[in-house]
Amino acid sequence: MIPNRMAEQPYSETEDRWPEAAQQSLQLMMARVNSVLLGKKDVVSQVFSALLAGGHVLLEDVPGVGKTLLVRAIARVMGGEFRRIQFTSDMQPADVVGGMVWDGKRGELVFRQGPLMANVVLADEINRTPPRTQSALLEAMEERSVSADGETRMLPQPFMLLATQNPLRDDGTYPLPEAQLDRFMMRLSIGYPAQEDEIAMLEGKTAQRLQPEALRPVIIPEEWLRMQRDALSVHVHPALMAYAVHIVGATRSSQELLLGASPRATLDWVRAAQATAMIAGRRFVLPDDLKQTAEPVIAHRLIVRDEALVRGKTAASVLGGIMTSQPIPMPSGDGGRRR
Repeated sequence: MIPNRMAEQPYSETEDRWPEAAQQSLQLMMARVNSVLLGKKDVVSQVFSALLAGGHVLLEDVPGVGKTLLVRAIARVMGGEFRRIQFTSDMQPADVVGGMVWDGKRGELVFRQGPLMANVVLADEINRTPPRTQSALLEAMEERSVSADGETRMLPQPFMLLATQNPLRDDGTYPLPEAQLDRFMMRLSIGYPAQEDEIAMLEGKTAQRLQPEALRPVIIPEEWLRMQRDALSVHVHPALMAYAVHIVGATRSSQELLLGASPRATLDWVRAAQATAMIAGRRFVLPDDLKQTAEPVIAHRLIVRDEALVRGKTAASVLGGIMTSQPIPMPSGDGGRRR
């Protein structure tokens, strides 16, 4: 049984919010990205939550809605090194990871770094390359390292992979394997802009705002690493941890799912909730933080059985039903903060 209410735990008045400087940096970064991608504040906030939690993001949507624009803007405000990989059907793993090449001047083989050796990497149209090349990203996403010619090389820190893909019904696309989908903390969709935002995009007054290259970095990579460490220290009540484990466990036993969520999904879900709380300026996770991050973190890891698909079920709807059947623990009085 999951407790219905969370016991109060003391929280000092000086510890219930994050330092003003860190909050200002986070809000400024999101504001600058929002000045480029109009009308998508919720999506921008979710992407920052995933990155702050140390995860990677998969942006899946139709062409032309601003997936690449969003990643370029985030890379600009992050600082550090940014590289873009345009995936194609003829790309080889060495084109991504790097490999040994002959140096005529030195008269020997030397390692040529692949585009993965950067702080922020855009894997553009990742599902347009065959599975053999897609698999070159597995080690990098999980272990933050690449192996080439029998040698393992660590990636720069922080390392963030933001991938874009078009729907699988498009010609010339390859589905991502389950092992790779499980390594993405969130799968998000940008969606079409609202009418007023699309009109603003067309107006000359916004032309300058649509150029990510005009944005200036807000922080340096070392500051982002510190923020990621701070996010891990956000307090999560034991009842909320038990709830997360219970929901993920229910996906594994659901009769409508062929594949449930992995233990990595549980960890990613809690970390994403911690980062969401930090962005909101809190040092503690609320039930709403788990609700807000559940579908982006878990749904893409689930495989729905064929008979459930025939009945119109989707991974998101099955997950929603599981969460509805198990009420989330509600905080007592002070919202679960320690006083």
